[in-house]
Amino acid sequence: MCELQYTHEPISPVKPVANMTVDELLSSYRGCAFGARRLAEAADILYEMTTSDATVFMGLAGAMVPAGMRTVVCELIREGCVDVLVSTGANMVHDVIEALGHHHYKGTENVDDVHLRQCNINRIYDVFLPESSYEAFEAFALEVYEDIYASRHTISIRELMDEFGARLDDENSILRCAHEHGVPVYCPAVQDSSFGLQGWLFNQTHNLVLDAWADMREIIDTCYEASSVGALFVGGGVPKNFILQTTIVTSKGFDYVVQLTMDRPEPGGLSGATLEEAQSWGKVSENARRVVVYSDATITLPMLAASLLERLRKGK
Repeated sequence: MCELQYTHEPISPVKPVANMTVDELLSSYRGCAFGARRLAEAADILYEMTTSDATVFMGLAGAMVPAGMRTVVCELIREGCVDVLVSTGANMVHDVIEALGHHHYKGTENVDDVHLRQCNINRIYDVFLPESSYEAFEAFALEVYEDIYASRHTISIRELMDEFGARLDDENSILRCAHEHGVPVYCPAVQDSSFGLQGWLFNQTHNLVLDAWADMREIIDTCYEASSVGALFVGGGVPKNFILQTTIVTSKGFDYVVQLTMDRPEPGGLSGATLEEAQSWGKVSENARRVVVYSDATITLPMLAASLLERLRKGK
């Protein structure tokens, strides 16, 4: 009798077939184990989250834009799958760089970094970015700060991101897509990026004030007014905490949570902290549908997005 308690559902192997769609592949993972089953569960949770009445928060950490993930985020915004985006400032800097017509280039980690420095090339693992791209961003940023300062001297970080998005002419820009679809973009650590560096430089001769408290009021109100809330975390870091801490004030735990991460819980950092741990804080509700997928987000995020968009089109 004890054996029957634990052997009611056998593992069902994946059977690849020709012309299999991404969603069909992920759906076949439901009968597997390890990361495959977690990825299938993530696909199911994302679909339920986006087709329910939940307000969906997306956290974007890590070098996702340099790695080629910006169009994935844009498609999710266009299809109404993201209601609030919280990102590192760096991702949005790289989004602007691409929108200005500059590019990130295929590189390698096996390279002489001192020689890269001599050639004015910056490296992000196996991505190369010329210093001239940053110079283009810096010139553009100072123009935007000048435009803003001409009309007002105080602005929230969310409003700042929207001002940048309004000035970009690139349909694949995250900031542009967010601006066009009314999705607020919060960058709680914006000063930890070239936005902050150029803002500091601008303020050597001006006094443009960034009102960070206004962002907190807005995002907390959004969470408080939502009938239910869900979150998709790409990585962890500041975006993950900024989203989860809204529930501490509103006393409303997240009902759906998917996290894509390579970090582990043992060191005690938030990026690797389990969603069960978040339940002890009341950040994730007791009965939440939740899963952590331990894998490179550049692999799992496009797969989950493709699966979700396919299901939304089919309405299943």
